[in-house]
Amino acid sequence: VNLGPTILDERLLPSLKKTPALCLKPDGLHATEVSMCSMGNSTSRLYSALAKTLSSSAVSQHQDCLEQPDSARLDPIDPKDLLEECQIVLQKRPPRFQRNFVDLKKNTVTNHRPIRVMQWNILAQALGEGKDNFVQCPMEALKWEERKCLILEEILAYKPDILCLQEVDHYFDTFEPLLSRLGYQCTFFPKPWSPCLDVEQNNGPDGCALFFLKDRFELINSANIRLTAMKLKTNQVAIAQTLKCNETGRLFCIAVTHLKARTGWERFRSAQGCDLLQNLKNITQGAKIPLIICGDFNAEPTEEVYREFSNSSLNLNSAYKLLSPDGQSEPPYTTWKIRPSGECRHTLDYIWYSQHALNVNSALGLLTEEQIGPNRLPSFNYPSDHLSLVCDFSFNQDPDRLL
Repeated sequence: VNLGPTILDERLLPSLKKTPALCLKPDGLHATEVSMCSMGNSTSRLYSALAKTLSSSAVSQHQDCLEQPDSARLDPIDPKDLLEECQIVLQKRPPRFQRNFVDLKKNTVTNHRPIRVMQWNILAQALGEGKDNFVQCPMEALKWEERKCLILEEILAYKPDILCLQEVDHYFDTFEPLLSRLGYQCTFFPKPWSPCLDVEQNNGPDGCALFFLKDRFELINSANIRLTAMKLKTNQVAIAQTLKCNETGRLFCIAVTHLKARTGWERFRSAQGCDLLQNLKNITQGAKIPLIICGDFNAEPTEEVYREFSNSSLNLNSAYKLLSPDGQSEPPYTTWKIRPSGECRHTLDYIWYSQHALNVNSALGLLTEEQIGPNRLPSFNYPSDHLSLVCDFSFNQDPDRLL
């Protein structure tokens, strides 16, 4: 069976007959130049198999479908080639928004390359098309054949060493096959009862995904965590991995999560946050191992779960606070959308880090209101209702002194 995900959709063939594309076939063969490929569309045999198998509520009965595909035998992809293919697909769309990094170094001397971490709720395709009701966003802007290229373009533009994603429902047919060939080690943990499965013609459950560059880091251990609240297992999950930086030999833990959404669930989110913090205390041996936590917390800074992370014994700080003039305020928004119930502008996404052991060298500025536009997100310009967050970290040279 050829499970090959590729970039170009056959519907684009008429306009691309003269443009060679890199067909990404995971069959051990060299990438070949062809004039038409297809990635993750409804005709893919992999898509059909996963959609059929994972639409069952008893996901636990099909754990073989959640195992990591064997990508070690696949040829690498040049990220420039992949970016060019994305740009061909997107040629009729407006250009990508310009965002600039803000230098946050305070006379910090580092003897190693920064570690770039990217956090992003990419918007599950099934939810974007089926349940989220973005009333100002044309359905044409949500077509997966193009939206996936907008997502990939954003990732390729910022070149993260570590990528933390939420609402991933095209892991097997898009992100794992492509990112593994870009040099990332890939991990996916789906929600036990994903709302994507309620959408007709879904692509399986959504979940959290974590990717890191294998040439920069070595995986020491990995934990898939199903979060609990009031001692009950919940539908929200996290991935926590301890990595060794090959350049410095230093250990650190990277975690990704997505807490329960919606107003009225504040205490529930608080309980989930406490459970995640306890798990991370155990994994990091009480903060002896530095920690970075990326996530869509579905919580404003006024919520209890935010205070729990701010006041944790793990000595965490929120990286994006450092963009504010006093270093104490979160951005005014990380998500901005319009639904039938009205306009929603919230700060829900965070990158937390061990402030005694890590420095934030820079952070990617957010989109302005003018860039986002009156119809808000998602749009033809931007693929998700959440903004990506990107930070460059370096190890503190003397972390014990600050404990």
